[in-house]
Amino acid sequence: MSLDADTIVDRRRMRRKLTFWRVFAVVFAICALVAAGVALRAPGTSVLTGQPGRAIARITITGLIRSDQDRVEALEQLGKSRAPAVIVHINSPGGTTSGSEQLYDSLMRLKEQKPLVVVVEGLAASGGYITALAADHIVAQETSLVGSIGVLFQYPNVADLLKTLGVKIEEIKSSPLKAAPNGFEPTSPEARAAIEAIVSDSYAWFRGLVKDRRHLDDEALDRVADGRVFTGRQGVGLKLVDELGDERAAVAWLAKEKNIDPKTPVRDYRLRDRLSDLPFLHTAAIATLDAVGLGSFARRLEEWGTLQAMDRLNLDGLLALWHPPVAN
Repeated sequence: MSLDADTIVDRRRMRRKLTFWRVFAVVFAICALVAAGVALRAPGTSVLTGQPGRAIARITITGLIRSDQDRVEALEQLGKSRAPAVIVHINSPGGTTSGSEQLYDSLMRLKEQKPLVVVVEGLAASGGYITALAADHIVAQETSLVGSIGVLFQYPNVADLLKTLGVKIEEIKSSPLKAAPNGFEPTSPEARAAIEAIVSDSYAWFRGLVKDRRHLDDEALDRVADGRVFTGRQGVGLKLVDELGDERAAVAWLAKEKNIDPKTPVRDYRLRDRLSDLPFLHTAAIATLDAVGLGSFARRLEEWGTLQAMDRLNLDGLLALWHPPVAN
């Protein structure tokens, strides 16, 4: 009986030791991966570190634009760097009006410290074009798309579906316009008027921004502010774009107008922390946890990563977003 008790105690002691070394192995492996990622990405990731001498900073804006305080702080750091100028590459259909305004304001503050030129790679529509307006010079390829000057408020309405299913939503609210429109009932004229007032006010702000930054009169503004997109070739004639070309044209403009040496190298400046663009770390951590027998922790880490991705896709507020037409 005593032998069985001693055996049980020994087994428990061994299990605790095994768990300790498993956790230690996981922590060590993750630290090693982080260190390797930093070592691999350190050279050339930023004009602030790892680059001898001065270089023109190249920053890239792609995908949906939303509020991002980390990006604001990164642009503030860029303003204090040794970079003599900034080239902003844009390929975005837009995003939220508040996020686009935040990015525009950040670039305007950056422009006060360094010459700034925009290159439209494929698309600078809606909020993407708001971003481009921060530059004093906009370069676009001939087939790039620019414009889509307008504001959008969309919401699904499933009132008819709920009626068919026999489902009724009950609610108690402090006033008729609270949480309106909600998609569960037909939109009242009062709610529609309130939303239209918000959209109209945001649209007036967008139009005023285009008029001021592109120096357009009312007639010229009316021609471009009906929500359409235009090619780069059309944009030049409409004064939405200053020049056709690519990054070489942007460097040539900086040399001619801002006295920047055309031989100055152009280096990528990342708007994210070095480790934030290393998605393999998340995958590697899950694999390591599985390998050492901590599958439950791996599943929790995987769920957390999924929630983080869903949060990044969430868009709040009005949209300045280009929707390509869909054929019927």
